Amino acid sequence: MGMDTRRTTRALATEAVHAGRDDLAGLGLHAPPIDLSTTYPSYDSRAEAARIDAFATTGAEPDGPPVYGRLGNPTVARFETALARLEGTESAVAFASGMAALSAALLVRGSMGLRHVVAVRPLYGCSDHLLTAGLLGSEVTWTDPAGVADALRPDTGLVLVESPANPTLAEIDLRAVAHACGSVPLLVDNTFATPVLQRPAEHGARLVLHSATKYLGGHGDVLAGVVACDEEFAGRLRQVRFATGGVLHPLAGYLLLRGLSTLPVRVRAASANAAELAARLAADPRVDRVYYPRIGGAMVSFEVNGDPHEVIAGVRLITPAVSLGSVDSLIQHPASISHRIVDADDRRGAGVSDRLLRLSVGLEDVEDLWADLDAALGERKAAPARPEALAQG
Repeated sequence: MGMDTRRTTRALATEAVHAGRDDLAGLGLHAPPIDLSTTYPSYDSRAEAARIDAFATTGAEPDGPPVYGRLGNPTVARFETALARLEGTESAVAFASGMAALSAALLVRGSMGLRHVVAVRPLYGCSDHLLTAGLLGSEVTWTDPAGVADALRPDTGLVLVESPANPTLAEIDLRAVAHACGSVPLLVDNTFATPVLQRPAEHGARLVLHSATKYLGGHGDVLAGVVACDEEFAGRLRQVRFATGGVLHPLAGYLLLRGLSTLPVRVRAASANAAELAARLAADPRVDRVYYPRIGGAMVSFEVNGDPHEVIAGVRLITPAVSLGSVDSLIQHPASISHRIVDADDRRGAGVSDRLLRLSVGLEDVEDLWADLDAALGERKAAPARPEALAQG
C-alpha cells in the first residue's frame, strides 16, 4: 500500500462539516447521537468521588460519561469540539445563551479578585448593561482602542471588545489591542464575523465569545452561547457553568453542530447579498449613511433621513425582529430595542443614532430584498448621496 498523502490539516469548510463527528463512522453512525440523559449510572462510588475531586481541582472534562447533566453532555461536547477547531483554540465551553457565556467569563475573573473590566463601545446592548450596571460586581472603564493600555489596573480581569461591533459594525485592530492588553486576557465577541471571516485567537485574543443563537445556529431556532479559549480557562468556565447552571440543552447542542456544517456557505452567500445591498443603500438619496465592515459579513446598518419607524413598519419580506444571523433577513431599530437598555447619551456617543437601522441579511434573492427595502423606504427624497455615504469600520 502506498504512502498516505492526505493532508494533516483541514480547510475551514472541511472542519465545519467533519469536526466533532470524526468518530461517527467508527461507531457505525452517520448523524451525531442526541444524549438526553440528565444523570449517568455508576456502581463504583469511590471512582465517582475521585472523578468529582478531579473536576473540582481543574475543571477538566472527566473521562467516561458525565456524572450529571450539569457537569457536561456528550452531544454538547461535540459542538464544543467543532467550534474550538473552527476558532483555532484548544477548547470551547457552551452555555445556555451568549449572555450566560459572557457572565461566566466575568465570574471566572471576578472570583480571582479581578473585577475590573476595560471595554470599548459599542457592544451589544445587554453586554453594555451587564458591565455598566455592575450586576456581577464588576467595575467597567470605557475607552477607545488606543486607550486600552492606559485604562488597565492591577485588578483588571478582562479587556472586552466586539468587532465588527453591534450595531455600527465598527472594526478594531485586534492584534494591536491584544498587544496593549499585556497579560490581561482579551475577550473578543466574534458573533458578527464568525470564524469564517475572522479568528481572533490568531490575533492574540485569549477568549472568543459567540452568541451561538446567531450565525452558528443560523436558523433562528436555538438559543446558546459559547466561549472558545485555552484549556486552562475552559476548566474554570466549566466549574462556573456547573455551579451556576447555565448549561446548554443537548438538543440545542445537536442543532448547533448541524448549523456549523453549513456555516461557511451561509456566511459567504449572505455576505454577497449584504455587500450588494450596502452599495445600493449608499447610493440612495433616502439614506444618509451606510455602515458596512471592511471584513465583509452579512450585517448592514444605515441611517435614514426620514422616520426609521416607518421603514420597520413598511417591510413585508424582511422580518422586523431582534436577533440576527438567520437564513432569513431581519431588521430592527437599535435605539428602540437591542440598545434601548443603554443610556441614551452613551448610546449616541457610541455612534448609535436614533435614525440607525440594523439589517441582518439572509439568503433570499437580493433583488427581492432590494424591492422590499425600496418599498419600505418610501417616496422620501433628499440631496444626492455623498461619496462618503458608505462608511467602513
